[in-house]
Amino acid sequence: MIGSRLLVTLIVVNVGMLLLSVMNLARPAFAEDPVTVPVLRARSLQIVDEQGRVRASLSVIPASTSASGVPTAETVLLRLITERGRPSVKVGASEETSGLSIVGPTGTKDSYSILQADATSSSLKLRAEDGRERLILP
Repeated sequence: MIGSRLLVTLIVVNVGMLLLSVMNLARPAFAEDPVTVPVLRARSLQIVDEQGRVRASLSVIPASTSASGVPTAETVLLRLITERGRPSVKVGASEETSGLSIVGPTGTKDSYSILQADATSSSLKLRAEDGRERLILP
């Protein structure tokens, strides 16, 4: 008799804990009050559209060395991406250099603009799909 009461009590407690867990998962998520949480901290951020495609990203790319032995500095990179997955706007910044690139729409190969600045110089490179190119230096 006591064993069956204990068993029923344990079942009721387990079902209650299960219901509480499910209710916590099913409730909507709300943004925190900006007064209590003033900063969002993460290693990267992605904005996706209704189909789940990444349309914008902000990330920190660690320093590395290329296969040819050229070192690259840690870089912060913002990408704006078209619906077909092409990064059309990139803004990057590191200790050595910073730049902005804007490329043509999907289907183009050589239409782009690159604005770049480093410790000693800056430049603007413009290139058209037909191969015409202009490099502007100060």
